[in-house]
Amino acid sequence: MTANSRTDPADVAHTRAAYDENAIRYAEFAKDHLATQPFDRAMLSVFAELVHDGRVADLGCGEGRMTAHLAGLGLDIFGIDLSPRLLELARAQYPTLGFEEGSLEHLDIGDATLAGILVWYSIIHLPPERMPAVLAEFHRVLEPRGHALLAFFQAPDVQDPEPFDHKVITAYRWSPDRLAALAEQAGFAPIARLVREPDPGERGRQAYLLLVKDR
Repeated sequence: MTANSRTDPADVAHTRAAYDENAIRYAEFAKDHLATQPFDRAMLSVFAELVHDGRVADLGCGEGRMTAHLAGLGLDIFGIDLSPRLLELARAQYPTLGFEEGSLEHLDIGDATLAGILVWYSIIHLPPERMPAVLAEFHRVLEPRGHALLAFFQAPDVQDPEPFDHKVITAYRWSPDRLAALAEQAGFAPIARLVREPDPGERGRQAYLLLVKDR
């Protein structure tokens, strides 16, 4: 199922259009970024160790750099993204990997078929009121004891998600405690979290939450 095969909410269509328009700029910005981020690589390495025996999806894969990184760690992984233009870049740069168009809210993936999902800053544009349904969708596609790794912007000492002016389109910062509580309600157990201080040029703390499907 492609993202266009159902009627998307207006914000989803706007997000797709914004990333299509900024695809080249975004890919240039993200290029080689992981090489300077030891904490990112550490979380990804732990995730890869936990899910290495099964199929993995990179949800919101963008131009494919994280998909390729995890494939390099030995994972059987494919990517899904809203933006056709970003997917064109991913397929051109990583022709041996699979990339599909789709939405976090309606995954064309069978129940309990994945060992892991990577959600790397791809929930940030989701309106907070729809987060519980998206976490339930993540839970649906994971096999028992499957893992999800979420990366996002940390809200500064508040419990409610906080909107901010992202360079592409409006995004939200989240409290790790609040997001972990919603994940628990969806059937996950949080097993690790990391918050790092912003690098030069970043506007806030970066957060990572590792979850396991425990019921």
